[in-house]
Amino acid sequence: MTQLDVTGPFEVLARLPGARMHLLWKSIEPITSDVGLTLMPTTTFADCPQLDVLCVGGGPGQMALMDDEEVMAFVARAGAGARYVTSVCAGCFILAGAGLLDGYKSACHWLSRDQLAILGAIPVKERIVVDRNRISGGGVTAGIDFAFQVAAELCGDDVAKRLQLMLEYDPKPPFDITEDNAPAALLAEVRSAARPLLEERLRSSQRAVARMQQGRGPQEADPAAFPSSTGAS
Repeated sequence: MTQLDVTGPFEVLARLPGARMHLLWKSIEPITSDVGLTLMPTTTFADCPQLDVLCVGGGPGQMALMDDEEVMAFVARAGAGARYVTSVCAGCFILAGAGLLDGYKSACHWLSRDQLAILGAIPVKERIVVDRNRISGGGVTAGIDFAFQVAAELCGDDVAKRLQLMLEYDPKPPFDITEDNAPAALLAEVRSAARPLLEERLRSSQRAVARMQQGRGPQEADPAAFPSSTGAS
């Protein structure tokens, strides 16, 4: 995973009044991010309570997760019972592969945005996208902006503004560079470096589509089976 997809939103959402946070995985064992930061899950899938918010991050491991029936079944169940179903970066592919974004608009990392439609979602070129109870953030750092939007949805603008002030969130990056203004040569270089990952992401999405077409899609959750809280997978 890309740790900031998880830790950025966690820093904001954990400070909401009465919040109970869960870092979710199959077992309580260390998980190492794509750049070597180790995090410890706090709650297993089996022990997960009903979630008010399901938040799924992305990263290079996203493709393997989409081929993992246990993970995808959990995401489908938790998402079906959650008040808000959310993602950061390529986490939207996991939601879509679980059948949770069919016909919903979604943000995504700019390198992979065009692939999202394969899974029935509607990719939108925005940093934050809200479509009914689906909220999504774009790539990596967008997860912080996304988290303040989720905070506002859950607790109101005043609480979100207070948090933004307290966390001194006032980004002023040293360089003004985005997919819209980057030099063509630099864009081509980044896309070339990402090509192997993007090709594997496309294959994983195609496998997910095939499974859903074969009727192996998500199962409905039993809301009674799950106390309210926030989870990140």
